[in-house]
Amino acid sequence: MVETVVNTALRAAIAYILLLVITRLSGRKMISQMTFFDFAVAITLGSLTANLGMGSQNTSLSAGTVMVTIAILAILTGFFATKSFTFRKLIDSEPVILVQNGHVIQKNMKKARITINLLNMLLREKNVFYIGDVEFAILENNGKLSVLPKSQKKPLTPSDIKVGTTYQGLTKDIIIDGNIMRDNLQDANLDEKWLLEQLKNKGIHNIRDVFFAGLDTSGNLYVSKKD
Repeated sequence: MVETVVNTALRAAIAYILLLVITRLSGRKMISQMTFFDFAVAITLGSLTANLGMGSQNTSLSAGTVMVTIAILAILTGFFATKSFTFRKLIDSEPVILVQNGHVIQKNMKKARITINLLNMLLREKNVFYIGDVEFAILENNGKLSVLPKSQKKPLTPSDIKVGTTYQGLTKDIIIDGNIMRDNLQDANLDEKWLLEQLKNKGIHNIRDVFFAGLDTSGNLYVSKKD
C-alpha cells in the first residue's frame, strides 16, 4: 500500500511539473480569448495529466493520492511564488510591452504568441481603434491588455478643465425581489414611509411588485419592476 501511494505521488508530481512546463510554453490567454482548439487542447492536457498521475492502477487510493499530491504542489507553488521573484517570473512570466509610442514591438508579439488580429481585438475592447493613439499596451500575466493612450488622445476629465464634481459612492440595495433591506434603509437615515412614498410617485403601490430598488449617494432611487 505504501509503495502504491509513493509511486502514485511521484507520477502525480511529474505530471504536475510537465503540465506547468507545457502551460508556460504555450503562452498566456484569458478564457474569453481561447478558441475551440485551445479549449480542446486544455481538456486533453487535463485528461492526460490525470492518466499519467493515476497510471494503470485506477483505484480510489490512487485517485485520492493524485488529488492530494497536486493540491500540495499547487499550494507550494503559490507559496514560493510569493516568496521568490525569480520563481514567480519562472512560473508566471512577466508583463510584456506590445505597443510603445504607437509602434508595435514585433519581437514581443512573437514572444507572447499574440497575432496582430488578436492585438487589434484587445485594443478595440479598450475602445482604441488606432494603434497610433497608444502610448503603451502591456500584456499582463493574466492575459489582459493594459492600455495607456497618448496624452493628447485621452478623454477630458473634470479635473482637466477644473470643474468640481459631487461624490459618487456605492449604490445601496433597498429592495431585492420584493424584500426591503431594512439595514440599508436605516443606514441612509430613511424609513419605510419615505420608501412607500417614492414608490407611489413611480406608480408602484405594492413592494412585492419591485424586483430591485437601489439608492445612490445623491438620494436618487432607482426602481426596476418585476416582469
